[in-house]
Amino acid sequence: MPFGRFLRSTSLDELPELWNVLKGDMSLVGPRPLLMDYLHLYTQEQARRHEVRPGITGWAQINGRNALSWDEKFVLDTWYVDHRTFWLDLKILALTVKKVLVRDGISAAGEATMTRFTGAPANERKE
Repeated sequence: MPFGRFLRSTSLDELPELWNVLKGDMSLVGPRPLLMDYLHLYTQEQARRHEVRPGITGWAQINGRNALSWDEKFVLDTWYVDHRTFWLDLKILALTVKKVLVRDGISAAGEATMTRFTGAPANERKE
């Protein structure tokens, strides 16, 4: 699958998501959308990432991408929700270009992208 690895390593596999931006389902910047299977696994704090429209790139992507742990990603996503501004979005877009060009943090160690999210302990999950 050399072609697939090339698409993933250059982030060209993300281009179809531009259609979702044009339709208004996504933004250019915001927390990356995750699988619907994960919804019941979030804590109350982790679920706050859904207070804004999902994006093609986001604060977690420019601060480590798939090299981050799930906990680190959620902290960065909720930080973005609390601090988002037009200027922050411009900064994220500019830094995204840099990340893509240097191909930094594309996948977690030993994974094509990221390990599966298994959630917080059941007693910490949102009701």
